[in-house]
Amino acid sequence: MSDQHRGNVSGQNDVTEPRAERFIDLSHVIESGMITYKGLPAPLVCDHLSRVQSRSVYAPGTEFQISRIELVANTGTYLDTPYHRYPDGYDLTGLPLASVSDLPGVVIRTDGHVKRAIDWMTFAPYELRGCAVLVHTGWDVHWRTEQYFEGHPFLTQRAAEYLRDQGATLVGIDSLNIDDISSGERPVHSVLLAAGIPIIEHLTHLEALPLGGFRFTAVPPKIAAAGTFPVRAHAKVLGRQEGFARINPSPV
Repeated sequence: MSDQHRGNVSGQNDVTEPRAERFIDLSHVIESGMITYKGLPAPLVCDHLSRVQSRSVYAPGTEFQISRIELVANTGTYLDTPYHRYPDGYDLTGLPLASVSDLPGVVIRTDGHVKRAIDWMTFAPYELRGCAVLVHTGWDVHWRTEQYFEGHPFLTQRAAEYLRDQGATLVGIDSLNIDDISSGERPVHSVLLAAGIPIIEHLTHLEALPLGGFRFTAVPPKIAAAGTFPVRAHAKVLGRQEGFARINPSPV
C-alpha cells in the first residue's frame, strides 16, 4: 500500500501541497451468475431488448439496449435497513438520506488481526459519532473464491453495542457477513438495525482509503417493502484533510 493511502493516527501529515479531491469505488461488480452468499441464487443479467431487436422499433440509425436484471436483494455490495431484521423497521423508502450520503468516514484496520472476532476495544481509540464506520478486514481478497465463504471475520455483539452507544451513523465491512454465521443468531444485525443504523456488507478496496478525511456515500434505490439492496458505495477523499483519522481523545 502506498504512503498516500496510509492514515496517520498521530495527526502528522505533510499538507504543504494541497491535493485534489478523488473518488474511490468501494463496491464489487455485479455479474450474471456470480454468487454473493451461498444458498442465495445468482443474478441474471441479459437483454430485454437488444440493439438488433430495437432497430425494428426506431428510425434507421437509431438503436437502444434495455437490460433485464433478476436478482435477490442481497447481491454484491448491499445495504441492510431495519426492515431486513424487524417487520416494523423502516424499509428502503424510509431510509434517511442523511444516514447514507456524504457522511464523514473512518476506517478501522483489522486486516492484521489473528482473531476472527472483532471486539469493541478495536473501536475505542476513534471518534465515531456521526460517522460511517468502515471495518477493513482484507477479506475481500477472497471474493469469488471458495475461501470467501469460510472463516470470515465478524464483529461481536459488544462491538455492535459500542458502535451504537458511540453514535455511529452507518457501519460497513468488507467481509461475507458482519455477524458470526456459525449459528442462527445475528446479534450485530439485531443491535445495529434495532437502533436504526444501516449496515453495508461485502465492501471492497478499503485499503485504498486513509483512516479519515473522506466522505462516504452508498445510496440504494427507493423500493417499498424491501429491506436490502445493492449500492454503489464510494468515498470522496478530501484534499488537505487526506490521511487524518478522527481520534477519540478519551478512549473508554
